[in-house]
Amino acid sequence: MADWPDFRAKSASSARGTGAISYENDSNSSNPTLAQALRDAAARGLDRLDAQILLLHALGRPAHERAWLLAHDTDPLSEGAAATFAALSQRRVAGEPVAYLLGEKEFHGLTLAVDPRVLVPRPDTETLVDWALDCLKDVAAPAVLDLGTGSGAIALALQQARPDAQVHAVDASPDALAVARGNAERLGLAVRFRQADWLEGTAAAQPGGYALIVSNPPYIAEGDAHLPALRHEPTGALVSGADGLDDIRRIVAQAPAHLVEGGWLLLEHGHDQAPAVRALLTARGLADVQSRDDLAGIARCSGGVWRAVK
Repeated sequence: MADWPDFRAKSASSARGTGAISYENDSNSSNPTLAQALRDAAARGLDRLDAQILLLHALGRPAHERAWLLAHDTDPLSEGAAATFAALSQRRVAGEPVAYLLGEKEFHGLTLAVDPRVLVPRPDTETLVDWALDCLKDVAAPAVLDLGTGSGAIALALQQARPDAQVHAVDASPDALAVARGNAERLGLAVRFRQADWLEGTAAAQPGGYALIVSNPPYIAEGDAHLPALRHEPTGALVSGADGLDDIRRIVAQAPAHLVEGGWLLLEHGHDQAPAVRALLTARGLADVQSRDDLAGIARCSGGVWRAVK
């Protein structure tokens, strides 16, 4: 990995022959300005939005204050902030998600702590949460199960929106559960977490069944071309067999036994998997099988309702 340039370089002459990127300062200060730091990051291939967010983080300011950067673009950057920004920028160019560098991610109005133990929550998964809430709108005090909770994003968003709900969440990873429990404690949300391999132990945990079972399971196929770009996130939360559907098959096969009459099973899946997932749901006997589009208009979630009496 190439060294990130020394933002403290004073001039073209002092940097010449050293391999550092040279520039002229935008102020009389010996330190680079905010604008210069952003230009230098762009020259190294860092996306402008990412650079702005990371620079704000290095300055101890919230990520939404991008307008502040424009108003203060001639302010000098302190040596400490410059060193922090350089380190963060180098890690981002190497592919680490911005959320890991910040240590947090916004999801459905909640600020969640995230790190490499869990997947970074994606905005498209909010489609799954919105659909789940729609399914529960006429159900009083519903029991809900989130499978493969990761950071707790789905379960916590549902609990926040429906304080009357009894929300359970499971994950096979104790590390992921530690992150999720930390988020729940910090947010003051009473989700019940349990370590389990998908629906293992569910009958004992909720003998009466659930009004909704929801999951964003692994659904990327082994060897998929997108995996190298996701190398910093936990592989076990991404990959699911040769066609990406191994875990979805298990969930579809087992979930109906844990749904109440009229309960819903909702699943997130890959951009091209909706027909296959709908076929699995229909073959298992679920009714009203359908899909919902994500923010890009792609069928990203599929689900159906369980009716024991056909």
